[in-house]
Amino acid sequence: METRIPTHPGEILKEELECRNMSQRKFAELIDVPYTQLNEILNGKRSVSADFALMIEASLGINPDLLINMQNRYNIAVARTKPTLLERLRFIRKSCAAVLT
Repeated sequence: METRIPTHPGEILKEELECRNMSQRKFAELIDVPYTQLNEILNGKRSVSADFALMIEASLGINPDLLINMQNRYNIAVARTKPTLLERLRFIRKSCAAVLT
């Protein structure tokens, strides 16, 4: 069974800027962040930090909790796709079940 990866908050921000006819470069200037940082967030290559979420609240009025919660859900879903982590988790469950029961 394949599970869908939740939407990265950058996708929402990218759509918001497009709806407002705001270029990424202009918005990066307005909030005083490097264009490359903003572009990486909007394209899901970089995480939304608490500081960045608060800048988005100040500039666009988007609730920072929404962005952080979206980022956390995205991070968890991506982590659950990593084979080495999944194997480690299986080992931890088995080891702890043997000791803690």
